Amino acid sequence: MSGPVDEALLRSLAPSVLAILVRRGADFAAAEDAVQDALVEAVRAWPADPPRDAKAWLVTVAWRRFLDATRSESARRRREETVDHEPEPGPTPDVDDTMQLYFLCAHPALTPSSAVALTLRAVGGLTTRQIAEAYLVPEATMTQRISRAKRTVAEVRLDQPGDVATVLRVLYLVFNEGYSGDVDLAAEAVRITRQVAAAIDHPEASGLLALMLLHHARCPARTAADGSLVPLAEQDRGRWDTESIAEGVEILQTALARDRLGEFQAQAAIAALHADAQRADETDWVQIVEWYDELVRLTGSPVVRLNRAVAVGESDGPRAGLAALAEVDPSLPRHAAVAAYLHERDGDPVRAAGLYAEAAQRATNLAERDHLMRQAARLNAR
Repeated sequence: MSGPVDEALLRSLAPSVLAILVRRGADFAAAEDAVQDALVEAVRAWPADPPRDAKAWLVTVAWRRFLDATRSESARRRREETVDHEPEPGPTPDVDDTMQLYFLCAHPALTPSSAVALTLRAVGGLTTRQIAEAYLVPEATMTQRISRAKRTVAEVRLDQPGDVATVLRVLYLVFNEGYSGDVDLAAEAVRITRQVAAAIDHPEASGLLALMLLHHARCPARTAADGSLVPLAEQDRGRWDTESIAEGVEILQTALARDRLGEFQAQAAIAALHADAQRADETDWVQIVEWYDELVRLTGSPVVRLNRAVAVGESDGPRAGLAALAEVDPSLPRHAAVAAYLHERDGDPVRAAGLYAEAAQRATNLAERDHLMRQAARLNAR
């Protein structure tokens, strides 16, 4: 039956196809290009002639594109050796290679930051701009970083898996990008993190899984019927997924009991405190500030300091929150939004409205931009 191409299916199959090409001997950069060519060809050909086995079709086309790309005078010998090992046509095993590919991309030849950037681009499907925003660096800088990573892995065999910490960092960033609503990757990140936590005895793997489950549990309440963003304090908590919350809390408690605290466990503890409050005004902000203090100690992250300022404002009042915010770099994304919220709570709606408008101009997510503009309009209407 012909029809429109299922782009979600293509995205889900791409990492597995890429892993198969790498295992067959393709270097990473060339394999990535071949897979992209195969996806484009699928979009063109499938509506009129859909394959019976989508994954096998993509593997066959991508492998042929890889071979075509290597047919030059300087690569003739390697091409001939590769062709000799081309498998006979047949059914493709239904094996999920995505987790393996995450570990292979975190190759020891790469720095952790380069491995994360490369994996987000090649496996997570994020754009260079989205990755740059996650790292708080200019897009040009991230373009150079990814290009260097591709050149590095082109010269090595991807047969040495990287370290767990790098893989967890990748999954964390993929989940965050999916959770923002720009790219539907959150559920896939949860799925792969489950596999990692089940396969590897690492408290931070469990901490990350707990964090994802606790945040993902709020998804049904994060947007209104018209698609607008609903802030945490205004969400209908009856729509939260209580099973995911219970699972996340149980996983977190087990991880914390091992007394090897890490960044993801601390973040999950904050999420658990939010989930424990039946109403927003019952949130234990004092404990949340204490967990943010732990996070600052563990990471020194400016984003953590920004979020801590919000928690201090809720715990000790807006003036205390503004004092904490004064220690944070004002160029940081969402700094203006936090300042607007705290100034409004401190009784300065005029300044808050201007800051909300400024934050909206700097927002990169459409739903967030619309929410901030509505906040500015609400205060200006007064």
